[in-house]
Amino acid sequence: MPTVPRRFFVCGRKLLFRAKAGDLHLYDGPDAGALYRRGWDDLGVGEVVLLADEALPANCLALSLRQAHAHLPEPVWMQAGRAFQILGWWREHRFCGRCGEKTEERHEELAMLCPACGLRSYPRLAPAVIMAVTNGGEILLGRARHFPDGMYSTLAGFVEPGETLEDAVRREVFEETGITVENIRYFGSQPWPFPHSLMIGFAAETLERAIRLNYQELEDARWFPMDALPPLPDKISIARRLIDAFLAGSGR
Repeated sequence: MPTVPRRFFVCGRKLLFRAKAGDLHLYDGPDAGALYRRGWDDLGVGEVVLLADEALPANCLALSLRQAHAHLPEPVWMQAGRAFQILGWWREHRFCGRCGEKTEERHEELAMLCPACGLRSYPRLAPAVIMAVTNGGEILLGRARHFPDGMYSTLAGFVEPGETLEDAVRREVFEETGITVENIRYFGSQPWPFPHSLMIGFAAETLERAIRLNYQELEDARWFPMDALPPLPDKISIARRLIDAFLAGSGR
């Protein structure tokens, strides 16, 4: 985790940059008129500052979190993702989900407290499994309807209450393609701030080839050999790392 203190300025739902010497750098203030600010740990390594939409500072550019990836080192981009998730939590928990009372922000922990019924609301985190399913030298990739033209990716889905992560892998692959998997192995994880997921990656194998596509889940799914892959997700995602590991033949 980075330890260099950084502030992330946000207008609306975009991160602010300032052009310096022909390059883009994180905007570093001033912060007059901020609508909200919050640091997220005792080390002081991160703070998010929300400015009014109409208060975009001069010579600044506002980029989405995805667009910002091209202009930030990976550890800093991960910090920015955390800033966006904290800001989303603050926006979405202004009132109690149990009784409707206006909540109060706590500063000794990341929590919103209802003064009426005592409910504490913490930043939401939704675990999701994402898996590279292989059969020998081929990998199973699917295409959702919202994907860019021609792009395929690894299968993924949210973990349901009462499930183990491995159960979620089996269920999601079977629900989407009708394929049963085995030899499920943990690969790695990635915080995914779009808006508040934790992607947990696995490799899995199958001897089956027949795909029974669930069209409510996917537009298409196919087996691809490593020398004939379609357009893939960019390197920002754990999906691409799973596919790259398949290409490297390491399974890891």
